[in-house]
Amino acid sequence: MQRRAGALIAAGALVAGAIAAGPSAAEPRTPSLTWKGCATKQYPKLQCASVRVPLDHDEPGGEGITLALSRIAHTAKTSQGPLLVNPGGPGGSGRSMAGFVAASLPAKVAAQYDIVGFDPRGVGASRPALDCRPGHFAPPRPDSVPADQRAERENLARAASFARACGDKYGPLLRHIDTVSTAKDLDVIRQALGAPRISYFGYSYGTYLGTVYAKLFPHRVRRLVLDSVVNPHGVWYDVNIAQDFAFDARHKAFLAWVAKHHDVYRLGSDPARVEARWYAMRAELRTRPAGKRVGPAELEDTFLPGGYYNGFWPVLAGAFSAYVNDKDPAPLVSAHQGLAAHDASDDNGYSVYAAVQCRDAGWPRDWGVWHRDSWDVHVKAPFSTWNNAWYNAPCAFWPVESLTPPDVTNDDLPPVLLFQATDDAATPFEGGVAVHHRLRGSSLVVERGGGNHAITLAGNACLDRHLARYLETGEVPRGGRNGGAADAECAPAPEPEPSAGRAAGGKPAGVTGGGTDPATGGRTGGAVPQGLLGHVR
Repeated sequence: MQRRAGALIAAGALVAGAIAAGPSAAEPRTPSLTWKGCATKQYPKLQCASVRVPLDHDEPGGEGITLALSRIAHTAKTSQGPLLVNPGGPGGSGRSMAGFVAASLPAKVAAQYDIVGFDPRGVGASRPALDCRPGHFAPPRPDSVPADQRAERENLARAASFARACGDKYGPLLRHIDTVSTAKDLDVIRQALGAPRISYFGYSYGTYLGTVYAKLFPHRVRRLVLDSVVNPHGVWYDVNIAQDFAFDARHKAFLAWVAKHHDVYRLGSDPARVEARWYAMRAELRTRPAGKRVGPAELEDTFLPGGYYNGFWPVLAGAFSAYVNDKDPAPLVSAHQGLAAHDASDDNGYSVYAAVQCRDAGWPRDWGVWHRDSWDVHVKAPFSTWNNAWYNAPCAFWPVESLTPPDVTNDDLPPVLLFQATDDAATPFEGGVAVHHRLRGSSLVVERGGGNHAITLAGNACLDRHLARYLETGEVPRGGRNGGAADAECAPAPEPEPSAGRAAGGKPAGVTGGGTDPATGGRTGGAVPQGLLGHVR
C-alpha cells in the first residue's frame, strides 16, 4: 500500500452472498496444470504453469483470464500439500517467491511442501496485465507538498489523468481487479493443484488477501501464516493515514541513528539538527533536482525504503552526507536509481495497486476531504503524507464504484500464526493485534522493538524457529492466554553498523538485484522484499 487515512466513504456493496458462501459440496470442473521447467540461476528447480480462471467468478462459464504460477515441488517422501506464497502489494509479482521461500526455510521443512508462487490477476506474467499510464512516475515529478493552489491542482490533474487512462484502457475489467476476486482465484488454483486444502504464507497486503481467502473458504485452509499484518479496519483510506504517522516516526528513528553516528556522517549529533538538514536538502532539491532527476518527491521515494528496512540506512545516510557535506549529488542519484526508480514492471504493479485499492473499498470522492486530512496529518507527520496522498489520489476519480470490504472475523480456522514488529511503519502494530483478535485460535509472535517490515526469513532466528515449527507440525505458541497481545516475543536484530557506502554498479550497498525480480519478494542478506517498497505494501 503506499497510503493514508481519514473518513472512509463506502461507495458500493458486494453482491449479496458473495462473502458468505464457502465451497460447495461438488467442485466445479477442475482446471488442469502442466508444469514445465523455468529454472533461473538462483532457483534451478523452479517450474512454471498457468491456469485459466473466470474474469467474473459469478459467471464461471464466461470470459476467462490467465494466471501465471511457479512451483518448487516437494522432495520428501510424505507431502504436506501446497503452500501458496504471496509477497504483498497489491500489485506484487509472486512467481519468484516460491524459490525464495523454498531456499530460505529449513531444507527439511521446505521439502515437505509444494511451494507455489503466483502472479495475481493483472500482474506480471498473468494475462491481461495492466499498465494504465506508462511513465507515470517519470522524474522529476511535481513537489508532493503543494506550495499553493496551482501546485495542488497540478498534482490533482496528474492523479485524475491516471484514473482516466485506466478507465479508457481497461473499462469493465476494472470491476474484477479486487481482493475478493483474487481470493476466489486462489481457490481455483487449489482445485487445479488437486488439493482438498491449502496452506498459505503472505506478507503485508498478502496478509489481507489471506484473511479474505480464509473468510470465503475457511474449510479449505490447512495452515495460515501472516507476516506484517494489514489492519482490516479502515481499508484502505484510514489505513493509509495511519501509515503516514508510522512512516514519519520511522524516518525520525533513521535520523536519530544518523545523529548517533555523527563521527561517520558529519550531520550533527542532535537528531533535531539532522532532521532540519534533511528538510533543508529537500527544499534545495525543489529548485535544483539532483542529476535533473531527484526532486523532493523522488527524495521521499528514495528514503521511504528506509522505513521498511533499516539495512538501507547506511547507504541513505551516506548519500545524505555526501549531498550536504561534499556538495556531491551522485550518491543520492544512485540511491534513487537503486531503491526507487520505476520501470515497466513498476508501472504494472502500480496500475494493479490502484485498481485493487480503489475497487476494494470506498474512498472520498470530494477532494476537499483529502485536502483537509492531508494538511492536518502533514503538520504532525510531514515526511511522506502528501507523497502518499498523491500515490492514492487516483481513487478519488476511479471510473468504477467501490465495494464494501468483508468482515474477516473468523471462528472456523485451524490455528493461525501471525508475525508483527512493534515499530513496523507499513503495517503498524495495531493491525497484527486487530487480526489476532478476529481470528479465533490465532497466535501472535511479536518482534519487540523491531521496525522492519516482512520480518520472517530475514535473518531473525527466533522468528524463523516459530515459523518452521508451525509449518512442520502445526504447533503455535500459546503464551498470551492471560490477556497479553503476544503469544511469544523475539528481540530484533541489532541496528546496522554505519558506513559511508556509495553505489556500485547503480545499486547502493545492501540493495538486492542482479537477477532478482524486484517485485517478487526475492531477497538476500536479510533485505526487505522489494515488492513491498511503497506505502502499504
